[in-house]
Amino acid sequence: QVQLVESGGGLVQPGGSLRLSCAASGSIASINAMGWYRQAPGKQRELVATIISGGNTNYADSVKGRFTISRDNTKNTVYLQMNSLKPEDTAVYYCYANIRAGSGWRHNNYWGQGTQVTVSS
Repeated sequence: QVQLVESGGGLVQPGGSLRLSCAASGSIASINAMGWYRQAPGKQRELVATIISGGNTNYADSVKGRFTISRDNTKNTVYLQMNSLKPEDTAVYYCYANIRAGSGWRHNNYWGQGTQVTVSS
């Protein structure tokens, strides 16, 4: 019922920029938080950035100062602006959202399908 669709991934050279987008659709009553995780081959999935309903943000130390997360509440969309990209940023990036669906009373976590980001010269 609730679906998260990501876009914006691709291949970029070190020092370049990408902007990821994730739009939530379906029967949505409210969105408490949205964010991004990433997973590189052979590594566990790690938090990249989150933004809660009040606007507070949280970033992994490895991306602070380079990545910016933002929301457009009118579109149920979260963005991740990635600047000064490094090869270490190469991973599959997964959008997530904590959503109360329909007339439900509990927020649940939903995940996008993932989008590949490759940083290579």
